[in-house]
Amino acid sequence: MLRQDAGRFMLGKYLCDRKVPRNPSRRRRFGMAVAGMPTVSFLTKIGQMQSAGCRLCRIAREARGESTHGLAGKTHGHINSAGCEGMATTVTATHHSIWRHLHDSMHAAQKSNSKLKSVTLDKESNMSTLWRLEDSNRICNKEELVEKAQDVEVTMPVSDSQEAQYNLDSGSFFINRFWGRRLNMIAINQDMQIVYILEFE
Repeated sequence: MLRQDAGRFMLGKYLCDRKVPRNPSRRRRFGMAVAGMPTVSFLTKIGQMQSAGCRLCRIAREARGESTHGLAGKTHGHINSAGCEGMATTVTATHHSIWRHLHDSMHAAQKSNSKLKSVTLDKESNMSTLWRLEDSNRICNKEELVEKAQDVEVTMPVSDSQEAQYNLDSGSFFINRFWGRRLNMIAINQDMQIVYILEFE
């Protein structure tokens, strides 16, 4: 969003430009910008389509030779997330590209005398992997972290996709879910004994 000639500002400028023809492409972009573009889920709701299942997920499953039963509804939120099987690769690549830009911007703005050390691996890593790094463990060991994390995790709902795992072993579910959380980066200030967890959504 910070790149020159990009982002919502430029999109708005394009959509308001009277010199741009009112073609289908422009109408689609305008509809997306105001969240008024009808999705399959909406069209099914008003009786214009028979199924709300995501077409992109169906195509991806058919390509893998898998069942197309129980497709997620095609909403704006779905097709713009990694939860859409047809868009997962594109959405994930976009996420990583934006995150790299944000990380580089933060690094460039960091003062030379800053005691903050960024710990960034080549790809997203879960909490368990990041906490095996010695800098993290010096500030707070895994046992102390688990004790605090469990109090927070139990307040968060169990999603439908996690329900089977929860029923199998409810005792260790919340701790395992915590250690499995994938993060973009952690930043460590050894002088102040603080670990900052950064996650870009």
